[in-house]
Amino acid sequence: MLKKEHIKFLIIHCSDTGDNNNIDASYIHNMHLDFGWDGIGYHKIILRSGKVENGRPEFWIGAHVKGKNEHSLGVCLIGTNKFTRNQFSSLKNVLLRWKKKYPNAKIIGHRDAINTKKTCPNFDVRSWCKENSI
Repeated sequence: MLKKEHIKFLIIHCSDTGDNNNIDASYIHNMHLDFGWDGIGYHKIILRSGKVENGRPEFWIGAHVKGKNEHSLGVCLIGTNKFTRNQFSSLKNVLLRWKKKYPNAKIIGHRDAINTKKTCPNFDVRSWCKENSI
């Protein structure tokens, strides 16, 4: 079980699917089941429209960054690198809500969480957070 006091990171991901693909949390859930996981690994999914869908409950340890899952929550933007204004607006809202609940948690991108060749979420999270006063 993921405990509130253990949350150290709020990690932003992208689905790395086509920027015009309108997939949703159920699609990600089925994809992760096909990986042999216990279902969707992210806690929140932000659709191209900006709609936020729930993934794993916040008390359930995620499956989104190897070695960091016991200390983090994950949010995933659908797409690769051309995210919509609505997605960024929803991302800001999700992160502001999480920061109220987990004030000591650091917001980072997947690529910044571990040593990886992945570029996810394909934008500079630190700069984006500064620009958006998060």
